[in-house]
Amino acid sequence: MSRAFVKEHDAGEAPIIPPRAALPTGVPNYVRPLGLEKLRNELEELEAERSTIEPNCENEADRTRQLTILNGKLSALNGRIASARVIDPQEQTTDEIRFGATVKLRTLSGGKPGTIRKFTIVGVDEADVMQGLIGFVAPIAQAVTGAKVGQKLQLKLGRVEEEVEVMEIRYS
Repeated sequence: MSRAFVKEHDAGEAPIIPPRAALPTGVPNYVRPLGLEKLRNELEELEAERSTIEPNCENEADRTRQLTILNGKLSALNGRIASARVIDPQEQTTDEIRFGATVKLRTLSGGKPGTIRKFTIVGVDEADVMQGLIGFVAPIAQAVTGAKVGQKLQLKLGRVEEEVEVMEIRYS
């Protein structure tokens, strides 16, 4: 049979399952309590989506493809939930930057002096740069971990090297 008569989605290609945020091998999957709650909410949403797709018998090939993708996402998500190590920011030492800290930095030299950066160090699945949530494995998070208020640090941000000062550390 000519390929001209085969529907594209029937071609037998394996569906692409989008990967979760990268977590380096051997690195614990730290999450805040809020991060674990978000993962569990995501699990509920995916299970609800699967329950609406499963009874659909109109297009078996499309249904199978959707279920394959959903089951792949569910498998990866269940793995992340099972490996989660919850770190409560309220239990962290408040005098230095650790997982869960909200950090305020001021640029002293390099880049744009006077620039203020504020971000919270979170788990990889919770990270969202646009919301100021930086994964604990990100270079900037690793560079500031262990620093104290008033401490000056050298940060390499892309091609720019900056000297910054830790202005504030909060855990909320």
